[in-house]
Amino acid sequence: MIQYRSTQPEAKARAHLCKLSFAVRPAELKSRAISPVAIYHLSVKTISRSQGRSATAAAAYRAANEIVDERTGEIHDYKRKGGVEYTEIVLPDNAPEWATDRSALWNAAEQSETRKNSTVAREFEIALPSELSEKERQKLAVTFAKEIVARHGVAADIAIHEPSRGGDNRNHHAHILITTRQLTEEGFTKKTRELDDRKSGEVERWRERFAELQNEFFKRNCVDETVDHRSLKDQGIDREPTQHLGVAATGYERRTGEPSRRREDFEKDTKERLKLVKETSDIEREAQQIERSIIVISNDLKQTKADAYNHELKTTVKEEHAAVISKFQQERAERAATLERQKQADAQREKAAKKSNNRDLER
Repeated sequence: MIQYRSTQPEAKARAHLCKLSFAVRPAELKSRAISPVAIYHLSVKTISRSQGRSATAAAAYRAANEIVDERTGEIHDYKRKGGVEYTEIVLPDNAPEWATDRSALWNAAEQSETRKNSTVAREFEIALPSELSEKERQKLAVTFAKEIVARHGVAADIAIHEPSRGGDNRNHHAHILITTRQLTEEGFTKKTRELDDRKSGEVERWRERFAELQNEFFKRNCVDETVDHRSLKDQGIDREPTQHLGVAATGYERRTGEPSRRREDFEKDTKERLKLVKETSDIEREAQQIERSIIVISNDLKQTKADAYNHELKTTVKEEHAAVISKFQQERAERAATLERQKQADAQREKAAKKSNNRDLER
């Protein structure tokens, strides 16, 4: 049986600006009305000294606590930080009693690592569905954290954050900070490297499991919604994925009721891609019509040859046929090249947007 202890924030949670970025449906803009739908988000990140970060600072910030880093002497004081609804520490059943103290836990985690570029913690960021009550969202986060602890033998520190003021009011989410080593009665021991190896499939397993767990909570609470951890492409859904607007763009739309510049750019790019796809489809349909016409002509020629073979006519038709096919192939190749260039440009823009979001998360 897993032992754990709950800890409450020191003050009533206040609106804050969380750096978590996830897929956001449009707010109620003047130009359109969008019905809310269940949102899925899970990402796994590392806290590493090579990035100039520490587990003590990360834990203090997420839980709105004060932690003194015994290794460096730094004081990480975030007691005045708002927006933290709930915190809880989940431990393996054989964990020592001192691990129930957040400061002791993360200082021990820091001291168990000796290299200057060590990974000192991992973080699961999960979106909690607004369709559930506050109590049920807490149960969902704690249940998920307990499963992680049971499978990997690590300690988990849960911090549930409320939506930020001016952002999407459905952005309930949790930060689950876990240790990189297993915690036993002797302290921290074996490193859990399976979460670092993509080939192990552990992260993907947890993405799938959280979707299953979220759907179980929906069913238990009579919520007629489901989520899927897979991409739209893997689900066989032929539509553009929801864009990641980010805090600034979402806040602007909520304040003004107007679409943000980022949304307008996204929709413009989408229209251009759809136009290009339509033009390519039109060319292919025209080519099919030409091919059918050629078949009809060929059949007529066969009948003509049965009556009187005309070598000159046969040669002429072959040349015309070759010219038509050549023109079609050239146009199709040009369209394909244009579409490929557009896809590469989209990929570069998406990569730049992700880098920008990652820099915001580090601030």
